[in-house]
Amino acid sequence: MKHKLRTLMTPFESFLTWEAGSGVILLASAILALVLANSPAGPAYEHLLHTMLGIGTGDFRLEMSLAHWVNDGLMTVFFFVIGLEIKREFLYGELRTKSAMVLPVCAALGGMLMPALLYSLVNLGAPTAGGWGIPMATDIAFALGIMTLAAGHAPVGLVVFLTALAIVDDLGAIVVIALFYSSDVSLVALGAGLAFLAGAFVLNKLRVQLLPAYLALGLGAWLAFLASGIHPTIAGVLLGTAIPATAALDDDVLHDAAHPKKGHHGSLLHKLEHALEPWSAYVIMPIFALANAGVNVAGASLDVTSPLFLGIAAGLIIGKPLGIYGSVRLLTKWTGAPLPGSAKPMEALSAGTLGGIGFTMSIFIATLAFPDESTLAAAKLSILISSVVAGLLGAAMFQVTKKGARHEKDSAV
Repeated sequence: MKHKLRTLMTPFESFLTWEAGSGVILLASAILALVLANSPAGPAYEHLLHTMLGIGTGDFRLEMSLAHWVNDGLMTVFFFVIGLEIKREFLYGELRTKSAMVLPVCAALGGMLMPALLYSLVNLGAPTAGGWGIPMATDIAFALGIMTLAAGHAPVGLVVFLTALAIVDDLGAIVVIALFYSSDVSLVALGAGLAFLAGAFVLNKLRVQLLPAYLALGLGAWLAFLASGIHPTIAGVLLGTAIPATAALDDDVLHDAAHPKKGHHGSLLHKLEHALEPWSAYVIMPIFALANAGVNVAGASLDVTSPLFLGIAAGLIIGKPLGIYGSVRLLTKWTGAPLPGSAKPMEALSAGTLGGIGFTMSIFIATLAFPDESTLAAAKLSILISSVVAGLLGAAMFQVTKKGARHEKDSAV
């Protein structure tokens, strides 16, 4: 039984390890950014982020600030890895069957719609109404990291559920960014970008395993999306889903047709995901935090009674657990199925509360929603505060559940 469980867990073990472990480094990076922004080094920190950097020459030169290179360039690699993870989960992981998909997909939808609704109600008619997408996101690195530390031996099924939910959540955030946080779209440039991506899917169909070919088409799509007004990170996600998930037609795969996962493990998708996951978790995300979490508290003009703060706080701290746990309870009552991993109701609610840790994706959406520096600073600070509260609440709830279980065990003895 142990060996069977180990086999079932293998597809997402490495993902879980990287994401949970990177939470500590991500937190340290965010704290360092805050310290830098509010120290005498603050002006130098801001100057560095706004330093213009360019590549190429003449008409073929691309120049952006360091912050934009991080958000539009490095984060494209992060989104590319998300694209790989989404494809892997739908083909080989926890979302590969309709029955396995139902619970995390419904929970993710509830966990996106409820926060957006609460934010919109609080910000109705306010200049900040456009930030409704901010509290929709879950930071899987922080959520899994805190669950690992606070929950101890949390039910395996609950960890799998939270992981699958976060993947669907990422997919939802990507759709929201593409549809609602892109402006002044150039149809010609967008068409060119889609043509490059179509080329990548054609290569996939032909089972081409040449990475440089995919990278060249991906670069073309990224440049076209950058010029089109669609956020260029979307090109990264779509390219990730175009990477072949089956290995080349070699003898090992041909003679092992009964075991498609073996073929997957020799695929370009598997190799890229395995190679890029540590870079995404331990390098790209911390750099993103360093570049975006450095809010000058004195200059943020944060008003805890403002619609912006209340909307983000309500969305992440109240909307996320309500949407996630509410969807799970409704579905399990309707179908008669147990909670994920046969978890206790409080454990499921605790996992939903950890879903309120927005951070990475929430900050990313905030940078798209608010071009005004002061509003963006206030939004970032609101996200940081709300994410910390959601994390502490989720951890505390898991501790209460653990103590209750221990007490029940002692009483039984």
